[in-house]
Amino acid sequence: MKELKKYLPPIIMLLVFETVAVTLWLTKHNLFYLFNFTYIGLSVSVGVFLFIKKYKYARRITQLLVGLYMLVYLGIISNENMQIEGFWYYLFTGVFEAATIHYAVAKIFGPILFGRGWCGYACWTAMVLDFLPYKVPEKPRKKLGWIRYLTFTASVVFVGALFLAKVGNIERIMFWAFIIGNILYYAVGIILAFAFKDNRAFCKYICPITVFLKPMSYFALIRIKCDKEKCISCGKCKRVCPMNVDMTDNSRKRENGTECILCMECVKNCPKDAL
Repeated sequence: MKELKKYLPPIIMLLVFETVAVTLWLTKHNLFYLFNFTYIGLSVSVGVFLFIKKYKYARRITQLLVGLYMLVYLGIISNENMQIEGFWYYLFTGVFEAATIHYAVAKIFGPILFGRGWCGYACWTAMVLDFLPYKVPEKPRKKLGWIRYLTFTASVVFVGALFLAKVGNIERIMFWAFIIGNILYYAVGIILAFAFKDNRAFCKYICPITVFLKPMSYFALIRIKCDKEKCISCGKCKRVCPMNVDMTDNSRKRENGTECILCMECVKNCPKDAL
């Protein structure tokens, strides 16, 4: 029984995604949603299972399985803009498909359950940035988070302008916006990583998606907590956290609390298993 309890997290995660998969399949009458969310659920569950088994690259495997699927299959092969511009496009057209469903599940309502888990396990931008050398920030965090609101606003204005101008063949424009947008994201992300010696600088300062993720992540049910009786205040968890979160504070108002990507580096590096 104790051994089974240890594997409850990946089982629960799979059940959550399978529930979404079946619900969307039956309500939208589209078999794609059954495949899509079942695949993502299995990928995430495999990652969580491998983490429990203490496999070093557990999270990276999930990142590649989900990230490449979203980028290559959905984005490039299926011509679906899964970036924020695609979300605004489908939202403005009043169609609850593709990007709107993805954002609702992963980035708007999903964070109430798993916080910023998307950023740690599924983001195709972070999938590449996490291979860069600055996995632990070497410089103090900058006060540049306001930039994300500019990029967020720019995405709305860009898509809104296309509709107001009644531009033809917007779907094709959305496809190229996805391609060019990803190239820019990777370029800016890599430049910032080396400039600030921090792989996740793009996530902290530029990424517009965090405008959706941060408010809901405040109420996340799945959170890393600290056992104060075991904690020896060594500070190692703070030093290894790529997002500069103070994991020793269990309150929801902890420093950078809505930035936690559930990467589990703090858990793996805690010398007293206090997290």
